[in-house]
Amino acid sequence: MSGKLRLYQTSFTVSDFDRSIAFYRDVLGMTVKRTFLKDGETLGVMTGYPGTQLRIAMLAAGDHEIELLHYIPAAGKKQPPERRDIGAGHIAFQVDDIEAVYKDLKAKGVRFVSPPQDFGAAKACYFTDPDGITLELVQRMPG
Repeated sequence: MSGKLRLYQTSFTVSDFDRSIAFYRDVLGMTVKRTFLKDGETLGVMTGYPGTQLRIAMLAAGDHEIELLHYIPAAGKKQPPERRDIGAGHIAFQVDDIEAVYKDLKAKGVRFVSPPQDFGAAKACYFTDPDGITLELVQRMPG
């Protein structure tokens, strides 16, 4: 392969554009860089859905970019895959104090799969966004 692959962004398809923006901005503290509507033949060819439109929000999560996509028409499945399904994915956010972040997000109504678990080299826990998309908190431990 010519050229080195570099991570560009992480994208999630969401069911309620405004609700998802509010969650990632107001609950998780991300910055909305821009929102826009995209359509046209090229988009239909790339996505494999001719005639589709996309509402797109670009959010800053530290030095990484999160892209929220809302398809119009929204005719896809309503639930994300289960964490153990082939092809299921998630994104992990590194934090300095997982217990404090866990308590803060829990107080804001965020749904967690479990409290932080200690794996020795790291503590981690899964939580979900309003669409049930799996997200993770990770705190690396010294040593």
